[in-house]
Amino acid sequence: MTTRGTTRGNGRRWGSTEQTRAHLLDAARAVFANRGYADAGIAEVVETAGSSVGSLYHHFGGKADLFTALWERYRDEQHDIAAGAVAAARDRGETDPFALFEAGARAFLDATWENRDLVTMMHDGEAPPGFQRLLRESGEQWVRSNLRLLGADDARPVSRVLVALLTSFIGEARREVAAAGSAAEAAELVAAMTGLLGRIRPTIEAELYQG
Repeated sequence: MTTRGTTRGNGRRWGSTEQTRAHLLDAARAVFANRGYADAGIAEVVETAGSSVGSLYHHFGGKADLFTALWERYRDEQHDIAAGAVAAARDRGETDPFALFEAGARAFLDATWENRDLVTMMHDGEAPPGFQRLLRESGEQWVRSNLRLLGADDARPVSRVLVALLTSFIGEARREVAAAGSAAEAAELVAAMTGLLGRIRPTIEAELYQG
């Protein structure tokens, strides 16, 4: 249920439950990136958000759930960016599976620089217990999505391995882009990584679609 025009005792005003969640997630992003998960405090998050401890626990349950929700928002946004690029390529008449995969991968990597703090935080920093399991499960789902996009036979072990390697390549490329020293360097890395995809494409396709 949406609550509009709610005014708290400190005079701050929220437009909706969704807006409250977004403010808390934005604040958590800043605090986690600055202090790391272990040293980040709930009090600093709610102060940054202009919210209250009670509101945070109502929406997220605690620091670990807040971290996970922040990652889920980032994951879903990246998925939407890649899916949007694939859909746009299809609208232009593209039907080749590998070209569609390249379009999604390029958009995914292009969006990395603006989210470099999240990439570093989620993949190279501290995290709550159980978070690595969530990353593995997400990675497995990503591989399955790419198997479908590429039209690969998931019954063939070699197909699963090749698509897993392609997916891992994009994941590792994302970390390199996030670690770039400037936006220009990040753009160069994206161009290099997507260019490499094009060069290995014939070899991948020969194995992926043989028979």
